Amino acid sequence: MRKRTRARECALQILYQIDITHYNYPYALNDYISNSKIAGDVRSYCERLVEGVTKDLNDIDKVITRYATNWQLKRMAVVDRNILRLATFELLYLEDIPFKVTINEAVELAKKFGDEDSSKFVNGVLDKISKEELKNDKKIC
Repeated sequence: MRKRTRARECALQILYQIDITHYNYPYALNDYISNSKIAGDVRSYCERLVEGVTKDLNDIDKVITRYATNWQLKRMAVVDRNILRLATFELLYLEDIPFKVTINEAVELAKKFGDEDSSKFVNGVLDKISKEELKNDKKIC
């Protein structure tokens, strides 16, 4: 498994824990890292994702809500919601990640951790976000 793929899986698990338990992110991050023994590039990218999502959570949630038509954020499956948060953070804030990579990785996370329809749902929302929010961004060109 590639390092960033592994880091995304770890970040998703941490974000899920934060969403369910309402722990603050430093506690959840440190707890996960100490128990899973992730290190190096995987750890640093995981930390970057978790810190970024939690720091910009309100803005990220507003974007998701705008494009998840007929869905309230609080009514989404916890896994789907956090996959969308993770991927939306990458789409909007990490210019070094091509949008197609972000969407593909999110769909794979949804297939692995979500239910039967999660991958379609995640793909649909992220496709709308990428088309509308990144219109003038070089990642789409």
